[in-house]
Amino acid sequence: MKRNEYRPQHLNSTMIRSPKTSAEWDNYYNLRFKVLRAPWNQPLGSERNEGDETAKHFAYFENELILGVGRLDIMTQNTSQIRFMAVDEHQQGKGIGKKLMLHMEEIAKEQGSNEIILHAREIAVPFYQKLDYVINEKSHLLFNEIQHYLMNKKI
Repeated sequence: MKRNEYRPQHLNSTMIRSPKTSAEWDNYYNLRFKVLRAPWNQPLGSERNEGDETAKHFAYFENELILGVGRLDIMTQNTSQIRFMAVDEHQQGKGIGKKLMLHMEEIAKEQGSNEIILHAREIAVPFYQKLDYVINEKSHLLFNEIQHYLMNKKI
């Protein structure tokens, strides 16, 4: 599997970078599953999709543990999409998600994007609004119960 790696961003005893080893990739996908799929009784493997092959993946490491993850897809010359954002349930509210988002926004800018889109779960809309994302429209209903909203931000 081809994976893109980027220079790490050091934040005191923490770091944001792409997973490198097999164990790190396993931990990356396990966190995605644990936060985004398992609570809705989805099968193992549903946390992955065909876009993983070409996307840019980021993990928030603290003392070698992955506490948060996110994926950046370059959609067009000017637009990127953030997907599969997840922070360990015991680490939420500590700024990990915000740091991941800001890091991915910087990478998107470096890649030439001037806009980021995402489909936010209803419960996460206030988090994204604090980062200056705006709701464009109601989008899909995941697992017949999780309402999503298409949001965007000019960067």
